[in-house]
Order: sequence, then structure tokens, then C-alpha cells
Amino acid sequence: MLPTLEAAELPADAIEVARIADAWGIKGWFKVLPHSAKPEALFSSKRWFLQPPGKTTGAFRLAIREAKEHSDCIVASSEDVPDRNAAEALRGARVFVARSSFPTAAEDEYYWVDLIGLSVVNREGAALGTVREMLASGPQTTLVLEALEGGKPVERMIPFVSAFVDRVDLAGRLITVDWQPDY
Repeated sequence: MLPTLEAAELPADAIEVARIADAWGIKGWFKVLPHSAKPEALFSSKRWFLQPPGKTTGAFRLAIREAKEHSDCIVASSEDVPDRNAAEALRGARVFVARSSFPTAAEDEYYWVDLIGLSVVNREGAALGTVREMLASGPQTTLVLEALEGGKPVERMIPFVSAFVDRVDLAGRLITVDWQPDY
């Protein structure tokens, strides 16, 4: 990693949002591959935290001057990255952003990271499981739940669409759905 970058601890609410792919141009810009099709968090935060590839501890703070869309990726620049050589040194770094710096989601829109770990019940109050992950499955997103039934792990998949999802209560950490345990 660059010796000029300031070492920092990851914020308690840090979310991995991208990876740095390579240098872009000769003036210190670099390509960023976002983990989301809608990388608003990269644009809204002017402070990114980088973790070198293969590391799980330690991070560096990177003050972002500009980030913008370019073809199939994002390109960004920083005062701390003055030239192509410095940008090349960032290759493979994981990019984290504090969840608190994400833009506010619109009504009835949710960040996937906020749904992971929520309990899911049906209209009758039957527990269906906990959201383990979200899948982008063509025209819709799917909740992937995990549960234990009779001591055995069970996986359920529920389309995350208004036809099946009645209510999302982020504060109560609960999703209510129109779904039966035997579907």
C-alpha cells in the first residue's frame, strides 16, 4: 500500500462496497469495480477506507476528490494518489465505506446490507427464517432465508416483491411476508 496513505481503523459500520481494479490514465486516477449495480455509496462518501488484498485487519483512509461512472466501472481520484504508479499500487485493494455515509434510501427501497440478518415471518406470525443473503435473479431480487426445522437446516427463497412482501421493519428487524412454510 502507499506509504503516504494514513493508517486508520475501519469504522464500526464499515461495508465493503468495491475493489480497486487498476490504474486509469496517467494522472493518478484508478478504476473501481463496485459490488452493487447502484454504487451510490461510492459517490456519496468522500472518505473511503482501503484494505490491502489478502489482509483482514488494518486499513488506510483515502480522501476522494472525485468519483464518476465510466463505461462498466467507476473511476476515482484522490489528492493522496498523485500519479499512475501510485494508482497501480492500489490494485486489488478492497474499498469500504461507512454505512452512515450512504445516501438515504427512497421510500420502499432498501440497501441489501440492511436486510441481511432480519427475521422473516408470514402473516400468521410463523417464523420462516433469517435473511442470509440477497440474490439478483433476473427481473427481481430474492430473499434467501436460513432456518432450523427439526434440528435440520432449511433454506427458503422468497421473491422480494410487493406481491409477497407486506412490510419491512428495519428498526424492529422484521420482514412480514405472504408466504407459507411449505412453499
